[in-house]
Amino acid sequence: MNDQIHDQIHVPEAATSAAPGPAPARGPMVGYLDHARVGPLSRPAAAALADATALAARVDPADLDRLFALGDAALASAARLLDARPHEIALAPSTSNGLFTVAAALHGPGTVLVPRGEFPANLYPWLRFAGRGGPAVRLVDPAGQRHITPDLLRRHLTPDVTALAVSAVDSLTGHLAPLAALKEVLGPGRLLIVDAIQGLGAVPLEADAADILVSGGQKWLRAGWGAALLLIRDRCSERLAPGLGGWAGVADPFAPRHPAPPLPGAAAHLATNPDFPAAAALGAAIDDLADQGGPAVVGGRIRAVLDELLDRVRRAGAEVLLDGLGPQERGGIGAFRLPGHDPASVHRALEAGGVITTRRDEWIRLSPHASTPDAAADLLTGALHVFTRPTSHSQEPICPTN
Repeated sequence: MNDQIHDQIHVPEAATSAAPGPAPARGPMVGYLDHARVGPLSRPAAAALADATALAARVDPADLDRLFALGDAALASAARLLDARPHEIALAPSTSNGLFTVAAALHGPGTVLVPRGEFPANLYPWLRFAGRGGPAVRLVDPAGQRHITPDLLRRHLTPDVTALAVSAVDSLTGHLAPLAALKEVLGPGRLLIVDAIQGLGAVPLEADAADILVSGGQKWLRAGWGAALLLIRDRCSERLAPGLGGWAGVADPFAPRHPAPPLPGAAAHLATNPDFPAAAALGAAIDDLADQGGPAVVGGRIRAVLDELLDRVRRAGAEVLLDGLGPQERGGIGAFRLPGHDPASVHRALEAGGVITTRRDEWIRLSPHASTPDAAADLLTGALHVFTRPTSHSQEPICPTN
């Protein structure tokens, strides 16, 4: 299933007494199941980053022109991925920075709805600007499910609501937000603002439903840090002022007098130039995604790997968070817990067994990629075996209850 993925998998070896030196280039470990935290750089992204860094080390104007052109190429690739016009996309330093940029651009009056269980990166920008000219913030309690449904959204659509800020994929449960259905409820007069970092590159997204979309590249795109996509559709651009827009966001940055008119499109919100080597890596990662068949193909592989991992933990007696999600309702993330066992102990046992995951309180999060080998599932089963193996008093697995 993973023979088309060209990233090298690292098999741990025994430690040696050789003198320390630079670590050889290698891909992720066999049991690396933590792409929702950080995706190890893919080979195309790493090569693009190295080449762009080499250009940045020179002083030849032609090399600098080539370096700057890599940013434009990344925007063109992103536009194809998101079905957008290139001028509707700008390069922000990170997802958080992009969301703060949008929060600074939205002026009140009005109210932004945010699900209470949202990752804090999609909460603090709205809170910070709520008392500084931005709209008010109202947290929506999604009835203990962490995600907001179209019906729940409809019940909270009071006349003051101007926007909904939501993650495309929930960072703990893996729930894939029904963006098109949410936008249909919002209608054309309200904004759908999407933090897409846990979905972009992992599953197909209904990106055309998003009025505004922000996503870094360090997770599922495996592009590293330093560059993120900021998509602002033309249909809503007039509703955003260039709140953080600086000299890089104006039409004539070297005009004798300022302020100068803002650039058209998303570039009006740029505070300064992007990190061009990071932009090159992001563009290469997006191109690599397209070369592998796009989000539908890569996402299908990721879901297949995750399904196998979740099946293994169920066999070990684990409870899967939101286990009732349908095949098209989950992204590349699944979380589980072993009833009766300390989550910290389970997490340490997994790491000792070569399985790298993230623990969030009582839940352990699994987030494989398309390149995750079949052997990862066996490592996971082996690491969990200590919690399910028979004791000397019984031949049945121990499956204690809460």
